[in-house]
Amino acid sequence: MKVADFDFRLPDELIAQTPLEKRDESRLLVVNRTKENICHGSFPDLIGYLTPKDVLVINDTRVLPARLFGQNVKTLGLVEILLLRPFDEGQWEVLVKPGKRARVGAKIMFSPQLACEVLEITSSGGRLVNFQFSGDFEEILSTLGETPLPPYIHKKIEDPERYQTVYSNRSGSVAAPTAGLHFTPEILGKVQDLGVAVVPLTLHVGLGTFRPVQSERVEDHVMHEEYYTLEERSAQIINERKREGGRVFAVGTTSVRVLESVSDDQGQVHSGSGWTNIFIYPGYSFKVIDALLTNFHLPRSSLLMLVSAFAGTSTVKNAYEHAIDQGYRFFSFGDAMLIV
Repeated sequence: MKVADFDFRLPDELIAQTPLEKRDESRLLVVNRTKENICHGSFPDLIGYLTPKDVLVINDTRVLPARLFGQNVKTLGLVEILLLRPFDEGQWEVLVKPGKRARVGAKIMFSPQLACEVLEITSSGGRLVNFQFSGDFEEILSTLGETPLPPYIHKKIEDPERYQTVYSNRSGSVAAPTAGLHFTPEILGKVQDLGVAVVPLTLHVGLGTFRPVQSERVEDHVMHEEYYTLEERSAQIINERKREGGRVFAVGTTSVRVLESVSDDQGQVHSGSGWTNIFIYPGYSFKVIDALLTNFHLPRSSLLMLVSAFAGTSTVKNAYEHAIDQGYRFFSFGDAMLIV
């Protein structure tokens, strides 16, 4: 299967640079997989597709203020660091810019309370660093760090909370699970009033999620690892609802990756935590999810391949063509698509 099959042309003006004034004002394109038809609406219309037996699975991860700006102690050159994931205590895999100012052994100072030493260069060109700090690391990050935005967003947002979901509470991501950005407390309240179970899980989103696949063949792509947690109570509710005939609505591809990673051949999910590098592309047999709420994704991305696996490649291609023709907003701050 060719990666080029998942390419498409997108006018630059359709890449949303800022969030809408209100989260739930986004448009909603609804794709019916069985009937292969498309209809247009607004995000609150999601409620009309749910029934009291269903379960809505959300990713409660929170984006770290993971971008730091420091100075090479020896050369005094400025260095930008982006945290990717933690290893041993104090050690993180990071991206650096420019790389020449972060060679092995280099020490980078961010403030009197925070510095790091470069331990090694990773296989992907990043760095493994060891942080030295006085005080609580997350508190220092909240003071010194900036919330990272995807490279296709060129404007700073006035309120960094708009790049967090309203239900985010477990810090660890370097990018937001963007399908959840449309929800407001009011929408979630209406969903629950209907009788739908709203169930959290956690997947700490890494940058690899948003990067285009570089190989020519889909099958040759090696997926990055991301850390997940599914609590016992969440697993119980999902399994109970499925047994009672309810459907699993996954909010975002990140929720899908966890659910499909922790499921058995009978479609039951099991609690636990760990690292997943599951790569879902056309030909995959879904075991858990029945519907998917998602945003519009980058060309040649693993996210687009996952959506195509769920809805069908030709169906998704047709839906994206409709979205472009109708001026939908794309990517992180863009509009939403519901696949049922």
